Amino acid sequence: MDLITRMRAFARVAEERSFTAAAERLGITRGMATRYVAQLEEHLGARLLNRTTRRVSLTEAGAAYLERCSQLLADLEEAEAVATAHVAEARGTLRVTCALAFGVRYVAPLIGDYMQAHPRVVVDLSFNDRTVDLVEEGYDVAVRIGALPNSSLSARRLASTRMVVCAAPAYWRRRGRPATPEDLAEHDALHYVYSATSDEWRFADATGAPRNVRIRHRLRANNGDALLRAAISGLGVVQLPSFMVHDVLTRGELEAVLGEFCAPELGVHAVYPARRLLAAKVRCFVDYLADRFAGASWDDDRGRPQRRRRSGSRNA
Repeated sequence: MDLITRMRAFARVAEERSFTAAAERLGITRGMATRYVAQLEEHLGARLLNRTTRRVSLTEAGAAYLERCSQLLADLEEAEAVATAHVAEARGTLRVTCALAFGVRYVAPLIGDYMQAHPRVVVDLSFNDRTVDLVEEGYDVAVRIGALPNSSLSARRLASTRMVVCAAPAYWRRRGRPATPEDLAEHDALHYVYSATSDEWRFADATGAPRNVRIRHRLRANNGDALLRAAISGLGVVQLPSFMVHDVLTRGELEAVLGEFCAPELGVHAVYPARRLLAAKVRCFVDYLADRFAGASWDDDRGRPQRRRRSGSRNA
């Protein structure tokens, strides 16, 4: 266990950026913390920390080692809890990243109940429309929409949504409604720059044959809500997930077209690093999301977005 003790000392010093603060957290003397880190460096044959009289910082080797070291210590802690209590308690910091539009609308409102059910968990919630590298950036869970690339990550499907083409009523009166996907080539498109299909909007006809069209964008943005507002103002035609446009379609601020042409279904997934022993805080959170989104949809039989309400739900 000497190696584990040294690793814990190193991880704490790296977190606190101070030998004194780390020693206090570990309940040992500063001299012991210093000696443990020095012994670990000698064992590895590499300097892990840069030390000056005023600060402590990670070396390149130290940063790489810390990532693996932290995960190993977390797994060890979880294994010990499972072995001694059979059921590990959710605890620690849970780092979650979500696409901005979906996260603000549907994930953020659920966080309070989860935290009340698991009072020893601290949640770090980040909204970002780019695809975050969970392992590289230290996230525990991501809520992602769309096709998932092959990777070492695990995923659990929570719900599904579809892309809807719509514009403001005033825009349709001014420019006319498209009868086919190909007609969209003559319209002003409001395009999401993180789309996996570049400048192409994808459809299929009743036979399943693809009817994809290259659009002419008037506005490009890396945020769906910016495009939604532009569409409501009459600036152009937008293709957005049904979970985003349901409310504005219901109010008549936007009107959908091309409903007879099937747009791709997009899965909503909870994605997390694949590990043999999943931390309780991650397992409980993914189970909680799956429970809350069970039966959720933003599409009725006509392809118009709607949210089916559940008769009830239970806390995590």
